[in-house]
Amino acid sequence: MTTTIDPPERRETAADKLRQGRHAISERWHHAPRWVRWVLLVAVIAFFYALPNKEFYQYLGPIPTPGANFTQVMFTVSIYVLLAVGLNIVVGFAGLLDLGYFGFFAVGAYTVAVLTSPSSDVKTLWPWLLVVPIAIALTMVSGVMLGTPTLRLRGDYLALVTLGFAEMIRIAAVSSEFLKGQRGFNQIPHPPGEYADGRPWFGVLDARPYYWLVLTLIILVVIGVRNLTHSRVGRAWISIREDEDAAQLMGVPTFKFKLWAFASGAAIAGLAGALFAGKQNFVNSQNFELLNSIIILAAVIFGGSGNIVGAIVGGGLVAYMIERFRGIELFGVELYEYRFLFFGLVLVVMMIFRPQGLIPNRRRAAEFKDRRKEVIVGE
Repeated sequence: MTTTIDPPERRETAADKLRQGRHAISERWHHAPRWVRWVLLVAVIAFFYALPNKEFYQYLGPIPTPGANFTQVMFTVSIYVLLAVGLNIVVGFAGLLDLGYFGFFAVGAYTVAVLTSPSSDVKTLWPWLLVVPIAIALTMVSGVMLGTPTLRLRGDYLALVTLGFAEMIRIAAVSSEFLKGQRGFNQIPHPPGEYADGRPWFGVLDARPYYWLVLTLIILVVIGVRNLTHSRVGRAWISIREDEDAAQLMGVPTFKFKLWAFASGAAIAGLAGALFAGKQNFVNSQNFELLNSIIILAAVIFGGSGNIVGAIVGGGLVAYMIERFRGIELFGVELYEYRFLFFGLVLVVMMIFRPQGLIPNRRRAAEFKDRRKEVIVGE
């Protein structure tokens, strides 16, 4: 008796069935009536606005963090999401490998600290709300200053330059007397606003107003980025990411649009830094380690580079995973001390089984599908 074996290209595995299921869900979403998608979107937004309320999250089972204030964790998660959305412009849309993105975050935070803190040598003591646009503008200028001499580089060389930029910011923060080193800046003012009884909206103990503020800004930033990516600018970014030489031959001013991507991403990072400084009330050099840049880049890749929803999911999951281990012990060992070990293992597994990320854009998913077929045929 003879046994027939299907050729490799016809062999269907569980992974193939899972991919087909995800594709079917995606197709149903894109072909669903417009009002259905709007209802689901509003429901998701309402869920995240309600999430930091104890009356709501106490019924969510294991989601709340037992070893940390859940509302504080959600604020941290929202900052990471905002940073991931900004870095996704640079890495995901324009295809520029940036290892020093957290340096722009530091520029935004230090701008707020220098112009508002009583411990600053400048002594301007400006209100937080007035300084935020200045922080965004200075961060954009720093992005243009970094990009102008370096964006003619590509790949690993550009990554090394951006890595050097982040280290320059960190070293300046540590050693500069003007930036106060580890002593830092204290008494940074909070965002304005107060209740009818005179209590401030943005106080020290309750992180919920800060989370709601960042969540609102994330929605506005996502709308702006989405409109930008569907414009001529976004199409230029995608053409540069796919083949910069071909884009240049077709008349796309690649340097100008790469500089635009750098400045746009830097502006979002500066906004996140300003929000962080206003919440923490204190900024010093220990807040801006190089590891944070690597984590944000990993979050974008983990969620799906080139997809706004993927960047949001990746930034949120990565920040939440790191904080989830706080306060958990196993055999007398504090798991939080090994959080980056677990994080690294998750990334390794992810890159092996789903290198395109959790929610990749359609073009990138198609590229990986074609490569899979080539590997199967080669076998």
